[in-house]
This record gives sequence, structure tokens and C-alpha cells, in this order.
Amino acid sequence: MTRGTRGCLRSPLTRAIEAISPADLGGDFRLLLSQAVITNAGDGLTLAAGPLLVASLTRDPLLVSMALLSEYLAVLVFGFMAGAVADRFDRQRIIRAVNLGRALLMVAFAGTIVSGTVSIALVLVVLFILGTLETFADVGSTSLIPRLVPRERLGVANARIQGAFVLANQLVAPPIGAFLFAAGMALPFTTDAICFALGAVLVSRIATSQLAVEETEQPRASLRTDMVEGVRWLIGNPPMRTLALTILAFNVTFGAAWSVLVLYAQEQLGMNAVGFGLLTTAMAVGGVIGTASYGRLERRFSLADIMRVGLLIETGTHLCLALTTVPAVALAIMVVFGAHAFVWNTTATVVRQRAVPDALLGRVSGVYSVGLVAGIAVGTPIGGLLARTFGITAPFWFGFVGSALLVTILWRQFGYIVHAGDTPPAGDASPSGDTPRAEG
Repeated sequence: MTRGTRGCLRSPLTRAIEAISPADLGGDFRLLLSQAVITNAGDGLTLAAGPLLVASLTRDPLLVSMALLSEYLAVLVFGFMAGAVADRFDRQRIIRAVNLGRALLMVAFAGTIVSGTVSIALVLVVLFILGTLETFADVGSTSLIPRLVPRERLGVANARIQGAFVLANQLVAPPIGAFLFAAGMALPFTTDAICFALGAVLVSRIATSQLAVEETEQPRASLRTDMVEGVRWLIGNPPMRTLALTILAFNVTFGAAWSVLVLYAQEQLGMNAVGFGLLTTAMAVGGVIGTASYGRLERRFSLADIMRVGLLIETGTHLCLALTTVPAVALAIMVVFGAHAFVWNTTATVVRQRAVPDALLGRVSGVYSVGLVAGIAVGTPIGGLLARTFGITAPFWFGFVGSALLVTILWRQFGYIVHAGDTPPAGDASPSGDTPRAEG
């Protein structure tokens, strides 16, 4: 084989790698992205295998619902602490340790399945521990990204991490997890352990996580004091406080509508179990489209306008789902919503990473993760009660009215929110045309 031929063979692979993770994001980011792909693939296996295992152990709806609650509860209990730990210790080592912990947990759990000693109580405990470890990993990863890539490339970097989640966790891995579970109940959990171990190896090769080391290694007060400091900073920063409240409020409306999605698919759309699965798949497909197009969107539109239009899409989603009875229309709506959700989440993460000082980024990210889950936790019973009292579309009407009010109230605020980390000279207009103002 000639030298020129070898170059031609390498070229498509090189171009693919460059498209997925551009060189200007750096080699360390590529390692972080690779571990995100692998660990999300492992999570995707258990995303399908976990409910199948629970269903094989019990048919009690309450116990089945407790499986999801266990993961939400972990974020609510440990979200603040995960942020404080991310600011106190080396974030790279946190992710590596958590991945190793998850690998050992999955190996032990698979052993109980093989030995026949697994029980529903054990499953709930394992899910809670897994959710706790994932909380520390997610906050650590989000807080590490600004140390690895240039500030102006945070949008693309976060979009790639989001894309890894959508592709691996939501689209590719779940069907494989179901297949492995059918072949052997312990197989998906053993494979998950291998994925976590590989993720730990990849993270251990990151070399630049010790930027701002003088801050992370300074003596601190108690962990509780650290957590309080993060909350106080957020409360005292009007743009970031508004963004946190926005996420909390919109997740109440989202949680209310999505809490009855499976019943909505059956009663309103006349879809079976496969049809319901297609709704979630359509949302994931939209997420892939959104993350793939994020770079172009960021270049063409201001972050404030991306956030505004995104929340208009979310408001319209609730309205359209409340009105339609056609499955094809609902699937199209879910694709659009999925694209919006991942673009908006990426934008909100970038804004936060730019605005929050590195020494506080973990703690503030932890507060945001708690707010996100708290909103869903509040909205879920609201949706159930509304559906029981007024019909299956009532939660979607609630979502539409609530979202419309929030958009109206918050419309002008996004111009200030997206520039919270900027310090232009007095009188200068912002690059996007939104002029930030100081707030007390």
C-alpha cells in the first residue's frame, strides 16, 4: 500500500473525529467526551434492563414507581453536596473515582442476579446509590469542561456532551440492553460495569484538570459552609438567580405534562406500548438534530434569542399536544420539542459556565441540578391530580398556560441573563444587540 493510499484511508476517519470533536477543543476534552459516550452507553443498557428487572420481581405499581423516585431522590439529597465536593477536590479525580465506584457496584449487583439473591428492596437501594454517584459525576463533569476548552467554544463542547447522552443513552444502548437482558439477566449490568471501568481509565488520562489549583486546594471551612456559600452566591446574583428560577418553574410545567405521557399516548392518541416508545424515540431524534445544529445556531443567533424561541417552542408543544389526537402529529411535535430541549439545556449550561466563577461552579451547578429535579418532583403529582379530575389533556393545558405566563414575565430578562459573565465597558452594546443592565 502506497503512502498516498494510506493517507486517503485515514482521511475519512480523521474528518469524522474532527466533526465530532474539533481539534480546537483539545485532546483532554476528547478524552472527557469519549468517557461520556462510553458511560452513557452503559447507563443506556440499564435504562432498559432496570425496569425489566423490576417488573420481573414485582407487579406492584407503587414499587415500580419507587424505582424512578429513587434516582430523583438521590439528586435532591446529594445535589448540593456534589457541587461542594466538585469545588473542594480535583474534578477529574472525582469523575474517575465515581466511575470506579459505579463499576464495582454493578459487578456486585450482577453477582446478586446470578446467585438469585436479588430482591426489589436491593434494586431500590442500588438505584439510589447509582443515582447518587451519577449526581457527583454529572456535576463534576459540567464543572470540569470550562477548564478544558476555550470560553468561546463552550457551546460546541457542551453540545457534544449532550449529543453523547442522546445517542448513547437514549437511542443506541436501550434496545441493546433489552436484548442482553433477554439473553441473560445479569449481562447488561455486567456490561455497564465494564463501561464505567473504561470511563475511569479515559478520565485518568486527562492532564489539565488542575487549572485554578490554587483555589481548589485552599483550606476550607466545613462542607456545609461551602454549600451555603454557593446558595448565597446564587441568590445574590440576579441573572443566575433568575435563570435558576426559570429552570425550576418550567420543569414544574414539564413534569405535570410528562407525568401522564404514557396514559396520554393510550387515551388521547390511541397508541400501544410500541407507539409510546416511538414518542420517546422521536424526542431523542430531535435531541440529535438539536445538538448537531447547535454550533450553527450559536453563530447565527444570540443566546438570548435562542432561549426565548426555545421557550416559545415549549409553550407551543403543550398547546399542540393538548389539541391533537393524531399520532403522526404528536411524533412530529416530539421531534421539535426534543431539539428545543437539548439546545436550551446546552445554552443554559454555557451561560452558567461563563457567569459563575470557577471556584463556585460546582456548587452553583449542584443547586441547578436540585432545582431541575425539584421542579419535576413538584409538577408530577400536579399532573396526576389534574388528569384524574379534569381529563388526560388537563396537564398539557396547565403546561401551556403556565409556560405562556412565564415566557411573558421572563422575555426581557434573557438579555441580562446571557451576559451575566460579561464585563463590557459602560455604554457598550452587547454583541448580540441585547444591552445588559446592572441589577441590585
